[in-house]
Amino acid sequence: MQRISVELVPRDEETLRGDLALLEPYRDRVDVINIPDLLRLPMRSWEGAAIAQASFRPSMPHIRAMDIDLDKELTVKDFLREHHITEVLVIEGDPPQDMTHEVYPTESTDVIRKFRQEMPELKVYAGIDQYRGAPRDELYRVRRKQQAGAAGFFTQPFFDMRYLEVYADMLQGLEVYWGVSPVMHVRSQSYWERKNNVVFPHSFEPTLEWSVAFARKVFDFAHKSGASLYMMPIKTNLKEYLAGVFA
Repeated sequence: MQRISVELVPRDEETLRGDLALLEPYRDRVDVINIPDLLRLPMRSWEGAAIAQASFRPSMPHIRAMDIDLDKELTVKDFLREHHITEVLVIEGDPPQDMTHEVYPTESTDVIRKFRQEMPELKVYAGIDQYRGAPRDELYRVRRKQQAGAAGFFTQPFFDMRYLEVYADMLQGLEVYWGVSPVMHVRSQSYWERKNNVVFPHSFEPTLEWSVAFARKVFDFAHKSGASLYMMPIKTNLKEYLAGVFA
């Protein structure tokens, strides 16, 4: 296995520092902290990444492509350099609920290329959404992002090893972080099915035990294949989830 990344949501500084403290027992196993950029929260991803990087490990803020004005210099450039943040994950981003938040018709490939031009020292990652459409179409998007300068890719969470293996075969030779995320309630399962077009396997159960067992399967797969693991412990007991995966 190359690296293990854990995503922490920056709800506020106190909560983020508390989550980082829960990761302390796994300091020798967790390699990078991913910080999503959620507009409903007061803290932006790069601000959370600076906190995580100062107290724990290298951190990787998510950058929303639709927030980037291609006609201007990157506004986060000085902040990233000041806080020695050397990796970012460029995602498309969801439209803001607050209509006063200005967005642009910017695609991920544009932003990846812009980061490579303005911050060549930065390692830029891109996202893979294996539920967006046909695998062939997603592979085309992957190739475009790679041509724009993406160094590697983070997937959406997988819930079926068979589907993961299809993508593993398709993405051979690329640096990939295979995503896993616990789904703890039937309501959350319905959200993934409606919002993200996920088809759960027949064996799926919305329990911590099932989620931990599946994460360990992906952990073993990544270890054997020399890939990386991306854990997104959304709406779950972080301490219990990490203890189960790293047991």
